[in-house]
Amino acid sequence: MSSVTATTTTAPDPAGSAPAPARPRLDWRLRFAALSLIWGFSFLLIKVGTQGYAPFQVTLGRLAFGTAVLAVAMAVRREGLPRGVRTWMHLAVAGFLLNALPFSLFAFAELTIPSTLAGICNATSPLWGMALSLVALHEDRPTRVRVAGLGLGFLGVLTVLGAWQGFQGLDARGTTLALLASLSYPVGWIYVRRTLAGSSHSHLSLTGGQLLLATVQLAVVTPLFTSVPSSLAVGPLLAIAALGTLGTGLAVLVQYGIVAEVGPTTGQMVTYFVPVIAAAAGILLLGETLTWSTPVGAAVVLAGAALTQVRPRRAE
Repeated sequence: MSSVTATTTTAPDPAGSAPAPARPRLDWRLRFAALSLIWGFSFLLIKVGTQGYAPFQVTLGRLAFGTAVLAVAMAVRREGLPRGVRTWMHLAVAGFLLNALPFSLFAFAELTIPSTLAGICNATSPLWGMALSLVALHEDRPTRVRVAGLGLGFLGVLTVLGAWQGFQGLDARGTTLALLASLSYPVGWIYVRRTLAGSSHSHLSLTGGQLLLATVQLAVVTPLFTSVPSSLAVGPLLAIAALGTLGTGLAVLVQYGIVAEVGPTTGQMVTYFVPVIAAAAGILLLGETLTWSTPVGAAVVLAGAALTQVRPRRAE
């Protein structure tokens, strides 16, 4: 569940050289809407999952189900896992930064903050990505519009958090964890661009290996910090299964198809629908409430994020 940006933030484009797949029969607009819904509801599913299982257990289940989906897709397309020790080392870092770490941070965050706030925090990924890319990626040069978008976006974050009230009523720990999770995505994709861009392996192969390594990481960590549940909570377990199969596995496949067909600029627009859907799902299905500053601040965040993605026109 990450924002889709193919350059500076969270767009899954590690290979950059794989041939475009055959155009699917289902129109890309319908797949775009489905992807927005899947990622928007992911925050609700995390919340439900943590009601029966520890955050690390939620993340491990999510990664395991997501990896299984990609394994099936790889088998159907007859694609194998990547080769090369260096590639696997880079994928281990990518799996940590893009999957194991942010997924775990969001799960811990939603122990104390509403799923609506977690979804809004996720929308700050393009802002973090733009700020980081100005330092780490030489091809991303600042413009007045993009810098203005960065400032506007973080003004929106302060609005969401109620800065003028001294952040009263805000769970600082949970909110900080959610913001760190959103920061982890662009850090991960900048790393991927520096290490795996131009790889001869396909997107599917690289992502399959990445999720597999992230699953292994959580499989090692989870037993150290959690105990086996005393009872089987069916509802939360189904939420974790849906989170993994849909929000992680299927979403990756849909996302790659959209980016390959219509390009990353259009594909990244899903970023601006996810917090809206997350908020609606939390309010309607979980009974969460919002103060006026949350939707207003979220709108400002999204406006700022949109401005950070504006590229200067090339001279004709």
